[in-house]
Amino acid sequence: MLDVRTVPPEVGWYLAGFADGEGSFNVSFRPRNDYRLPWKISLCFNVSQRDPVMLAHFKRHLACGTMRQRLDGVWYYEVNNLRPILQNVIPFFERFQFVSAKKKRDFAKFKQLAELMREDRHLTREGVGEILTIRRDMNDGGKRRYSDQEVLGRLENPQRPYARPGDVPG
Repeated sequence: MLDVRTVPPEVGWYLAGFADGEGSFNVSFRPRNDYRLPWKISLCFNVSQRDPVMLAHFKRHLACGTMRQRLDGVWYYEVNNLRPILQNVIPFFERFQFVSAKKKRDFAKFKQLAELMREDRHLTREGVGEILTIRRDMNDGGKRRYSDQEVLGRLENPQRPYARPGDVPG
Protein backbone atom coordinates (compact mmCIF):
# COMPACT_ATOMS: atom_id res chain seq x y z
CA MET A 1 0.00 0.00 0.00
CA LEU A 2 1.29 3.43 -0.94
CA ASP A 3 1.93 5.89 1.88
CA VAL A 4 1.18 9.11 0.00
CA ARG A 5 2.95 11.10 2.72
CA THR A 6 6.26 9.75 1.36
CA VAL A 7 5.67 11.25 -2.09
CA PRO A 8 7.52 14.58 -2.35
CA PRO A 9 4.84 17.27 -2.81
CA GLU A 10 6.52 18.80 -5.87
CA VAL A 11 6.55 15.37 -7.55
CA GLY A 12 2.99 14.54 -6.52
CA TRP A 13 1.59 17.82 -7.80
CA TYR A 14 3.57 17.55 -11.03
CA LEU A 15 2.31 14.02 -11.72
CA ALA A 16 -1.25 15.02 -10.84
CA GLY A 17 -1.05 17.93 -13.27
CA PHE A 18 0.37 15.67 -15.94
CA ALA A 19 -2.39 13.11 -15.37
CA ASP A 20 -4.98 15.92 -15.39
CA GLY A 21 -4.08 16.58 -19.01
CA GLU A 22 -2.87 13.20 -20.25
CA GLY A 23 -4.30 10.54 -17.92
CA SER A 24 -7.46 8.52 -18.25
CA PHE A 25 -9.73 6.61 -15.88
CA ASN A 26 -11.69 3.82 -17.56
CA VAL A 27 -13.93 0.84 -16.97
CA SER A 28 -13.90 -1.93 -19.55
CA PHE A 29 -16.06 -4.92 -20.35
CA ARG A 30 -14.52 -8.01 -21.92
CA PRO A 31 -16.66 -10.97 -22.94
CA ARG A 32 -15.91 -14.14 -21.00
CA ASN A 33 -17.53 -17.55 -21.08
CA ASP A 34 -15.74 -18.83 -17.98
CA TYR A 35 -17.09 -16.21 -15.52
CA ARG A 36 -20.29 -16.31 -13.49
CA LEU A 37 -21.52 -13.38 -15.56
CA PRO A 38 -20.51 -13.25 -19.24
CA TRP A 39 -18.28 -10.18 -18.72
CA LYS A 40 -14.97 -9.45 -17.09
CA ILE A 41 -15.21 -5.91 -15.76
CA SER A 42 -11.95 -4.05 -15.12
CA LEU A 43 -10.91 -0.60 -14.00
CA CYS A 44 -7.85 1.07 -15.46
CA PHE A 45 -5.85 4.24 -14.89
CA ASN A 46 -3.47 4.95 -17.76
CA VAL A 47 -1.19 7.53 -19.31
CA SER A 48 0.53 7.24 -22.69
CA GLN A 49 3.45 9.19 -24.15
CA ARG A 50 6.18 8.77 -26.75
CA ASP A 51 8.83 9.39 -24.08
CA PRO A 52 8.79 6.78 -21.29
CA VAL A 53 10.57 8.99 -18.72
CA MET A 54 7.39 10.55 -17.27
CA LEU A 55 5.66 7.20 -17.20
CA ALA A 56 8.52 5.72 -15.20
CA HIS A 57 7.92 8.47 -12.62
CA PHE A 58 4.27 7.38 -12.33
CA LYS A 59 5.33 3.75 -11.89
CA ARG A 60 7.91 4.69 -9.27
CA HIS A 61 5.82 7.10 -7.22
CA LEU A 62 2.52 5.24 -7.43
CA ALA A 63 4.46 2.02 -6.63
CA CYS A 64 2.35 -0.10 -8.97
CA GLY A 65 1.36 -0.63 -12.57
CA THR A 66 3.09 -1.69 -15.74
CA MET A 67 4.76 0.01 -18.66
CA ARG A 68 4.80 -1.28 -22.20
CA GLN A 69 5.55 0.01 -25.66
CA ARG A 70 3.05 -0.31 -28.49
CA LEU A 71 4.07 -1.14 -32.04
CA ASP A 72 3.69 2.54 -33.02
CA GLY A 73 6.39 3.51 -30.49
CA VAL A 74 4.03 5.02 -27.91
CA TRP A 75 4.69 4.02 -24.29
CA TYR A 76 1.81 3.14 -22.03
CA TYR A 77 1.66 3.17 -18.21
CA GLU A 78 -1.37 1.46 -16.74
CA VAL A 79 -2.78 0.18 -13.48
CA ASN A 80 -5.62 -2.27 -14.04
CA ASN A 81 -5.57 -4.37 -10.89
CA LEU A 82 -8.25 -3.42 -8.35
CA ARG A 83 -6.08 -3.72 -5.24
CA PRO A 84 -3.40 -1.20 -6.33
CA ILE A 85 -6.13 1.06 -7.68
CA LEU A 86 -7.75 1.08 -4.23
CA GLN A 87 -4.52 1.23 -2.24
CA ASN A 88 -2.25 3.38 -4.41
CA VAL A 89 -3.93 5.22 -7.28
CA ILE A 90 -7.00 6.53 -5.44
CA PRO A 91 -5.11 7.69 -2.31
CA PHE A 92 -2.50 9.39 -4.53
CA PHE A 93 -5.08 11.42 -6.44
CA GLU A 94 -7.10 12.14 -3.32
CA ARG A 95 -4.01 13.83 -1.90
CA PHE A 96 -2.77 15.39 -5.15
CA GLN A 97 -6.07 16.53 -6.63
CA PHE A 98 -6.95 17.54 -10.14
CA VAL A 99 -7.63 21.10 -11.27
CA SER A 100 -9.93 20.47 -14.24
CA ALA A 101 -13.61 19.88 -13.57
CA LYS A 102 -13.70 17.09 -16.15
CA LYS A 103 -10.92 15.07 -14.54
CA LYS A 104 -12.38 15.64 -11.07
CA ARG A 105 -15.71 14.29 -12.35
CA ASP A 106 -14.12 11.25 -14.02
CA PHE A 107 -12.05 10.50 -10.91
CA ALA A 108 -15.12 10.74 -8.65
CA LYS A 109 -16.93 8.24 -10.90
CA PHE A 110 -13.85 6.01 -10.98
CA LYS A 111 -13.84 5.97 -7.16
CA GLN A 112 -17.54 5.02 -7.17
CA LEU A 113 -16.78 2.16 -9.54
CA ALA A 114 -13.82 0.99 -7.44
CA GLU A 115 -15.98 0.92 -4.31
CA LEU A 116 -18.73 -0.96 -6.12
CA MET A 117 -16.18 -3.52 -7.28
CA ARG A 118 -14.52 -3.74 -3.86
CA GLU A 119 -17.93 -4.77 -2.54
CA ASP A 120 -18.23 -7.39 -5.37
CA ARG A 121 -21.39 -5.70 -6.66
CA HIS A 122 -19.98 -5.95 -10.20
CA LEU A 123 -20.67 -9.68 -9.96
CA THR A 124 -24.44 -9.11 -10.00
CA ARG A 125 -26.78 -8.03 -12.78
CA GLU A 126 -27.87 -5.04 -10.69
CA GLY A 127 -24.26 -4.04 -10.14
CA VAL A 128 -23.53 -4.21 -13.87
CA GLY A 129 -26.47 -1.87 -14.41
CA GLU A 130 -25.01 0.54 -11.83
CA ILE A 131 -21.63 0.41 -13.60
CA LEU A 132 -23.23 1.20 -16.96
CA THR A 133 -25.04 4.18 -15.42
CA ILE A 134 -21.86 5.51 -13.80
CA ARG A 135 -19.69 5.05 -16.90
CA ARG A 136 -22.20 6.79 -19.16
CA ASP A 137 -20.76 10.24 -18.42
CA MET A 138 -17.14 9.24 -17.90
CA ASN A 139 -14.64 10.51 -20.47
CA ASP A 140 -17.48 12.51 -22.05
CA GLY A 141 -19.25 9.33 -23.07
CA GLY A 142 -16.24 8.33 -25.21
CA LYS A 143 -16.11 5.55 -27.76
CA ARG A 144 -17.22 2.25 -26.27
CA ARG A 145 -16.28 -1.16 -27.61
CA TYR A 146 -19.53 -2.61 -26.22
CA SER A 147 -22.69 -0.57 -25.94
CA ASP A 148 -24.93 -0.69 -22.89
CA GLN A 149 -27.40 -2.69 -24.99
CA GLU A 150 -24.75 -5.28 -25.90
CA VAL A 151 -23.66 -5.66 -22.26
CA LEU A 152 -27.22 -5.98 -20.99
CA GLY A 153 -28.26 -8.25 -23.88
CA ARG A 154 -25.48 -10.68 -23.14
CA LEU A 155 -26.47 -10.66 -19.46
CA GLU A 156 -29.96 -11.73 -20.48
CA ASN A 157 -28.69 -14.32 -22.95
CA PRO A 158 -25.10 -15.37 -22.06
CA GLN A 159 -24.84 -17.58 -25.16
CA ARG A 160 -25.55 -14.60 -27.42
CA PRO A 161 -22.57 -13.85 -29.63
CA TYR A 162 -21.04 -10.44 -29.20
CA ALA A 163 -20.03 -8.12 -31.99
CA ARG A 164 -16.31 -7.54 -32.36
CA PRO A 165 -15.12 -4.27 -33.80
CA GLY A 166 -15.16 -4.61 -37.57
CA ASP A 167 -17.72 -7.44 -37.58
CA VAL A 168 -20.38 -7.06 -40.22
CA PRO A 169 -23.89 -7.96 -39.08
CA GLY A 170 -24.98 -11.03 -40.94
